Amino acid sequence: MTTELRRPPAPRNALACPAPTTAQSHILAVGAPGPRRERLTRTLESTGYAVTHATPGEVGRRVEQAPPDAIVALDGRGVEQAVEVVREIRTAPQAHVLPLVMVTANGESAGVARLLNSGADDCLPESSDPVELSARIAAKLHRVPVPVDRLPLDPRTGLYSAPHFREELDRELRRPGRPDGVLAVVAVAEADALEERFGARVRREVAERLAGVAQRLGSGCDRLGWDEEGRLLVLMPGVEEETARRALSAFAVAVAGTRFVVADENVRLTPAVGWLPLAEADGHGVERAADAVAEALCHRDLRPVRYEPWMRATAPRRHARAVVRPLLLALNPLLALLVGVGVPFALYEQAYASLGWDVASAVYWVVVAGLVVSAALILLECLFSLDAPSRPKAPGQPYPPASAVIAAYLPNEAATIVETVESFLRLDYPNDLEIVLAYNTPHSLPVEDTLREIARRDRRLVLLPVPGSTSKAQNINAAVTRVRGEFVGIFDADHHPAPDAFRHAWDWLSGGYDVVQGHCVIRNGDSSWVARQVAAEFEAIYAVSHPGRTRLYGFGIFGGSNGFWRTDLLARTRMHGSMLTEDIDSTLRALAEGARIATDRTLISRELAPTRLKPLWNQRSRWAQGWLQVSLRHMVAALRAPHFTRRQKAGFLVLLGWREVQPWLSLQILPILLHSAIRAGGADRIDWATPACLLAFAFTLSAGLVQTAFACRLALPELRCRCGWFWWYALVSSVFYNHFKNFVARQAHLKELLGDRRWRVTPRAAAKVVAQR
Repeated sequence: MTTELRRPPAPRNALACPAPTTAQSHILAVGAPGPRRERLTRTLESTGYAVTHATPGEVGRRVEQAPPDAIVALDGRGVEQAVEVVREIRTAPQAHVLPLVMVTANGESAGVARLLNSGADDCLPESSDPVELSARIAAKLHRVPVPVDRLPLDPRTGLYSAPHFREELDRELRRPGRPDGVLAVVAVAEADALEERFGARVRREVAERLAGVAQRLGSGCDRLGWDEEGRLLVLMPGVEEETARRALSAFAVAVAGTRFVVADENVRLTPAVGWLPLAEADGHGVERAADAVAEALCHRDLRPVRYEPWMRATAPRRHARAVVRPLLLALNPLLALLVGVGVPFALYEQAYASLGWDVASAVYWVVVAGLVVSAALILLECLFSLDAPSRPKAPGQPYPPASAVIAAYLPNEAATIVETVESFLRLDYPNDLEIVLAYNTPHSLPVEDTLREIARRDRRLVLLPVPGSTSKAQNINAAVTRVRGEFVGIFDADHHPAPDAFRHAWDWLSGGYDVVQGHCVIRNGDSSWVARQVAAEFEAIYAVSHPGRTRLYGFGIFGGSNGFWRTDLLARTRMHGSMLTEDIDSTLRALAEGARIATDRTLISRELAPTRLKPLWNQRSRWAQGWLQVSLRHMVAALRAPHFTRRQKAGFLVLLGWREVQPWLSLQILPILLHSAIRAGGADRIDWATPACLLAFAFTLSAGLVQTAFACRLALPELRCRCGWFWWYALVSSVFYNHFKNFVARQAHLKELLGDRRWRVTPRAAAKVVAQR
């Protein structure tokens, strides 16, 4: 039997039954007509309130006609009907923020919790004393409860709620004149995974953590808000676009380099920043910035993405020059001849005919000098490679936990990935070593079942599919926030590191270095003549050039695989998927941050080489175009940076400047000879026995032979015994291979000019390998 609210005795003093402290307050009593509502009315009126009535279903109309100061509602026939009453009241616009007290016939905890979660501000049983009911109503009237989304600032985070942030944005857009400034939206790539583990509350925590970093950095972040998805909303009025972009980039790096406590767990976050100028917001700024965020989430490389119209989900992607570009690409070799031979020849002829200037002769000596400089640099690298620093002694402290990241595109590496994973599981490391296989695939493959079975057997293997990934860089970026090791080794999917690789890598990192690049050795040299060529070339690169350059110029290079990074540095640096050589790009950005990069030719990992000419062409074309991208982006900044020494700047000038000029400079011999033949009256009248030319040619040829000899001498024993490979490489390199690489470089330059930046993967297949010791 329901216990009714007791009628109070006549008060003996003012404290016995406090009446409202203001003028008589208006209470709307909600409930079906009957004894319960009558008793509630008498109780409210006896404590000094004016009471009107509404039945369920007419609350909105009653509130609109005469807005009350508070609402007191009966729970009807049970909790479910009471919840419906609460929802009806909160749905009415005028009642959304009014104090709401529920009076229940049953005060069970579960029912009370449901009513409070549905939107009630307070809940008490009918058996409660009228004095308590009056006091609770008075408390709500003095401190009116307002939903968080109706507050200008979230009481916990200090951020604008999404509706109020939009109001602030609209206010900026309505200012007279063209609005200056930037609007940005920030999401984190790990939001869905965190919500799956800890619930929806983490989105609010994430927004709070992001806001803390933004407030600490300042940089024009004038007003900050957040939405229900946990995204940070940033308004930067009066800030120039470039200044805002740099500030947002610094913010992203700061977030990526910080370990946050979210849901009582230490996590790394990958911020994705989308932005656009306020002048382009047009009332849809948040949505447009969110479209840019979606693009940034694909790459996870910490770079703020400016909104472009094609980013809209409904916008058709228009490819510029859809007809002209393929035609120009098909004519690429002819364009290279036109640019490298035809145009210079025309200039030489015009200068001689119009002005009498023999420009070709001056360029001839420049070409000769260029050949000599290139050969001299090769010889210097050889000499400096002999005294490359040896690996530091083993550290006194214990080895820390480590991680390996294998980046794979499974359709390309399905034939080798299982063998690769098993080789990693055999590594010898005295502490925890997790192996993260970060992969992308357009469709499910049978090999994934095999990999999942291996992961069930050995918990060190972590499978990390990266949906939507289109590059190795995106796979690495997805993995870097998941790894637990203090340092991380990065490998392609065909690499088999030596058993002691991680121990030797830590010897360098514990000695004060931030990155160490190992020695990549070809293990399928017997597969074809192309693989043998690459095997010898890799010894020239990793056993001679890399160590020699590191000592000659005072900095090392991360070569994309078999490289070991301190995890914190990699988390701040990331890989940029838009760069075709994301490894060299990350090297330059890490060096700009002050990182030390070592090279160790005794730190071995064995990989597969292309076995056919076409895959080799695609690989070298991507490398050449990627180096050009890095040169265009970083060379000027590196030469101007005050913290680089003159020696290092000379190294940047060679690697990023001379490297791009040399393929075109060497081609100038053709227009020079053609011009000279015309001026002399025929090719048979040219003096081909010019001493300077012969000496330069001999010196250049000898440099290649010397480098090959050094590569053979410094190679691993398993390759050193294959002397024929190296001498074949020297013969082919001097006659054909150098011209092949220069031709590829010129083609790649024109591809970059035409905007063709497609990533053509190198096919992998299980192959016969070189015998290993």
